[in-house]
Amino acid sequence: MAIVLMAISACPAWAWDAKVTHITDGDTLWVRPGQGGKPVKIRVEGVDAPEICQAGGQAARAALADRLVGRTVAVSARRHDDYGRTVAAIHLDGEDIAGWMVSQGHAWSYRFRRDGGPYLTQQHEAQSARRGLFADPAALPPRVFRKRHGSCHP
Repeated sequence: MAIVLMAISACPAWAWDAKVTHITDGDTLWVRPGQGGKPVKIRVEGVDAPEICQAGGQAARAALADRLVGRTVAVSARRHDDYGRTVAAIHLDGEDIAGWMVSQGHAWSYRFRRDGGPYLTQQHEAQSARRGLFADPAALPPRVFRKRHGSCHP
């Protein structure tokens, strides 16, 4: 495990296969590296899913769990976030899971300042089709929800 974490820290992108063991919410999961070791907490790069106590939060977690738990995924680690999670792109059989979550209406493309994020096209398509959380015209992006209500986890 220490070797995996050192490699992640040393490289801007480092990939390995892992089995998904648990889903915390729509953009956080736990994986067990294929080469063994302790589970690693992963923050899915490029998306922001609803908070677990927010409308759509339970559905986002369920969608990600149904899709990934028990499956082997490719993890491409990029960095660590402020909470110590490994931020990574996740692929299942070549499919980008972040893009899938947004296209299914379970997450927003992660915005940074004026940048609409990497999955803005998928988000617009999901909004137009009123998929998932985008069926509710009053759905709040998680960053707005957190600003108004705080975190679900005190």
